[in-house]
Amino acid sequence: MTSAKVTDTPEEGYERGLGSRQVQMIAIGGAIGVGLFLGAGANIAKAGPSLILMYALAGVIIFFTMRALGELLLYRPVSGSFAEYSREFLGPFFGYFTGWTYWLMWVVTGMAELTAAAIYVNYWFPSVPQWVTALVFLVVLFVANLISVKLFGEIEFWFSMVKVTALVGMIVIGLGVLTFGFSAAGDTATVSNLWQFDGFFPKGIGSSLMTLQGVMFAYLAVELVGVTAGESENPEKTLPKAINTLPWRIALFYVGALTVILCVVKWTEFAPGVSPFVKAFAMIGIPAGAGIVNFVVLTAALSSCNSGMYSTGRMLRTLADNGEAPRAFCRLSASKTPALGITVSVAFMAIGVVLNYIVPEKAFGYVTSVATAAGIWTWLMILISHVLYRRAVTSGRLPASSFPAPGGAVCSYIAIVFLLFVTGLIAYDADSRVCLYVMAGWAVALGIGWLFLKNRTPEIADRRGPELERVG
Repeated sequence: MTSAKVTDTPEEGYERGLGSRQVQMIAIGGAIGVGLFLGAGANIAKAGPSLILMYALAGVIIFFTMRALGELLLYRPVSGSFAEYSREFLGPFFGYFTGWTYWLMWVVTGMAELTAAAIYVNYWFPSVPQWVTALVFLVVLFVANLISVKLFGEIEFWFSMVKVTALVGMIVIGLGVLTFGFSAAGDTATVSNLWQFDGFFPKGIGSSLMTLQGVMFAYLAVELVGVTAGESENPEKTLPKAINTLPWRIALFYVGALTVILCVVKWTEFAPGVSPFVKAFAMIGIPAGAGIVNFVVLTAALSSCNSGMYSTGRMLRTLADNGEAPRAFCRLSASKTPALGITVSVAFMAIGVVLNYIVPEKAFGYVTSVATAAGIWTWLMILISHVLYRRAVTSGRLPASSFPAPGGAVCSYIAIVFLLFVTGLIAYDADSRVCLYVMAGWAVALGIGWLFLKNRTPEIADRRGPELERVG
């Protein structure tokens, strides 16, 4: 646990403890999650090989979003990132709403990931109660986040390294099977598996488009690079590099990995609830394949939970500094971590562990859909803020960023339309539409909270400028 000594000034900055190596791996890790390792199985069953195209399409939109965020970050890098830009360009209410919604996204994601991690451990140790494992992971990651940002960065570096190494290994093995025909799957492994069984769109284009909501969940957390801005050693160099490598990461880890797997194993072999990577290893005949992938998926879940603890504490501090959360969240511990914000967020995640212990597994679907809806809101705020920033630059009201997005605001407009389309798909699907009801209730609760804040502190509605440490 950290020392009780705290710094009371919210303006004092965080420790710049994240080096280039760690920021790069946080960016890579953010693009590889449980959504890919587990969620792809159900989506392959719905869309067949065309899922590759859906991941590529969504990946382009995510790149547009991240380049928009990158331009904003190099205009003014602050911890709290998109909530601060929403506040500056759309007004105080949007900063308040975005900050709390991003906090909600990571808390509910943490709830799901902790319980998921416990289930993965159950694969090796079925006699250990799930809640015990979940509690152990919760405490270990909590303490690590309290100690220092350097320790968080180091843990995230190695979590990401495991995921990256495993995926590259899977791709290499798959290419070996395709090229040399070894293993039990060698006789049937062929590129023509991508179109041989009822074509590239076996269930129709409509069914393929319906997988976009699940695909977008897989990309949640790529924006975490923006939250690291206030704690990066050299954000002017590390952030553009991390964002510019996003296309090859998406091409390799999502499009590349799925293409290889669907060439090695025909799409009709996959089913919901089974990791396509586990299935592929089983078909190839690697004895320890299931155990290896189970370890990788466990790492992905813990990585996501670790990131959630990191980002929720920072977002609560940003909200508190703007008078939109209790002032106590402004304090930094002796090791310059927002200890109270992390502690409160972890307490809510712990409630999720209890809930997921006593409610049916369908709760996972609801939790991930709520996280997706909150993530789409965050991405929309980044894009709209970017459009408004470009207008301000064009009119000469603000300085130009050193990292302009290609195509200016045009790509942001395309991404906005795409995200609104995905929201429409969520509303159309009876199973996932429940998340929109949850978000509507969340919006009402935040609206009531905003009215209370305005009545108590009227000047809060006029505040747009940031007060946390700036960079540059």
